[in-house]
Amino acid sequence: MALPEYVVVFCTAPADESEAIAEAIIDARLAACVNITGVRSLFRWEGAVEEESEHLLIIKTRSDLLDALVARIKGLHSYEVPEIIALPIIGGYAPYLDWIQEATS
Repeated sequence: MALPEYVVVFCTAPADESEAIAEAIIDARLAACVNITGVRSLFRWEGAVEEESEHLLIIKTRSDLLDALVARIKGLHSYEVPEIIALPIIGGYAPYLDWIQEATS
C-alpha cells in the first residue's frame, strides 16, 4: 500500500514552547501550516494519572517530510516522550493540498 502524500501531525507541548516549535518547523519548510490550540490532557505517566494544560499543534505536511519533522520536534521539545502522531490525509480540496506541496518545497 502506498503512503499518503500528505499527513496531519498532532503534537502536544507546554504552552511556553508551542509557538517556538511551530515557528521552527515552518521556517524549516517542514510544514505548510501549524494550528495551535489549548487543550487539557489527562494521561498515565510512570504509573500515575497526570493532568496538564497544554497546547495542541495541528501540523499539515507531506508524508516524505515526516522523519525530519519528528527529529526537529524532538530536538526542540522538553518532554521525554513527546506526542507526535501522524494521520493520513486521504482527500481534500485540491488547491489546499497543492499549497501544502508548494509551502514545503
